[in-house]
Amino acid sequence: MATPATSRDAALGFAPMSASRLLVFGGIALVLGGMLFGDIFAVFVLHQNGGRTGETLLAAAHAAAAQDPESVRNAFTSIGSLLEDRGTKVDAHVHMTDAGYLALLLALVQPYVALPPQRKRRLAQFLVTGGVLLPLGIFLIHYVGLAYSPLRVIGWASVLADSAGALLIVALLGELWGFVRWLRGERTEADKIATEENSWSRRALLGGGTVLVLLGFLYGSWYAAFDLYPHEAQETRILHSLANSAADRDDVGISRAVNQYGGLAAARAVSIAAHSHIIEFGVLAMLLSFVQPYILLSERWKRRWVIILLAGSLTLPIFVLGELKFGLVAGGIADFGGLLVIVALAGMLAGVLRYSGSGDAGIVQGVR
Repeated sequence: MATPATSRDAALGFAPMSASRLLVFGGIALVLGGMLFGDIFAVFVLHQNGGRTGETLLAAAHAAAAQDPESVRNAFTSIGSLLEDRGTKVDAHVHMTDAGYLALLLALVQPYVALPPQRKRRLAQFLVTGGVLLPLGIFLIHYVGLAYSPLRVIGWASVLADSAGALLIVALLGELWGFVRWLRGERTEADKIATEENSWSRRALLGGGTVLVLLGFLYGSWYAAFDLYPHEAQETRILHSLANSAADRDDVGISRAVNQYGGLAAARAVSIAAHSHIIEFGVLAMLLSFVQPYILLSERWKRRWVIILLAGSLTLPIFVLGELKFGLVAGGIADFGGLLVIVALAGMLAGVLRYSGSGDAGIVQGVR
């Protein structure tokens, strides 16, 4: 249980509208938003998009066998559109989540950024704003395209995404300059992040996050050693088979090659997704361990959110790997794991909001 003295000291370093507060709140909110969008995308778009891509590739191969160049061109145009649709949504999910990680990391280093509080607050605003607008612009690229754009190759959504990226660059350069000033010995009244808390929640997040990252690296090493190159060789063989079947007008061979290619793409996708997600969840858990003093909840509720978050972080990548063998059942359980992470993040965000209200009122104290 946090003591009143510890909580008062933390409140002093988590001043109203400070850079630290904006970065902690914005970071958790960005990760929560990115996870929620990713879960919705996985349920309602990902599998349907993959099925349509496979069907269109099959149609392109049959059109090639029938020597119909116009249909082949149209099919590959449709495939390009489907891939852009999928790619922009994946990029939006990843960029929003990663911007949240970056905000949480920068919240921890604010004591070492030797800039005036108002300037640090402005940089934090730039970073959080860029973290919201960048994925929004990326998401809209597929739908807006070049409509009404004064440029021939860049649409308004791309302009929005690039402008948001520029905001992130400005924020990072400003933080870097403040860190350089700190290294040169300059000091200002800095945001203070409390690090003395040694609660079970903090230790569990730090230890659990480390284990998750280790598991992710171990699986990535195993995949690179035993599956990566065989998958590349298999891809080449399948494409050769598809081209030969199309040349021979072998409809059965075409269908078999397309199905094989879809299975290979699915195998690679689930392996990469499991590898990246378990590492990302590990990093998230470690970052959240350092902001536990600013989550004004009882230790019992903190433990519940930590257990839910770690359980979801392990469930999602394990059952993503199981999708090839168990199909939609494993996919549904993986989505439920993502939902567990979302619920835990929402609970922690509520604790940050509660802390902010109590801290501003000057009544931060131990919570039973």
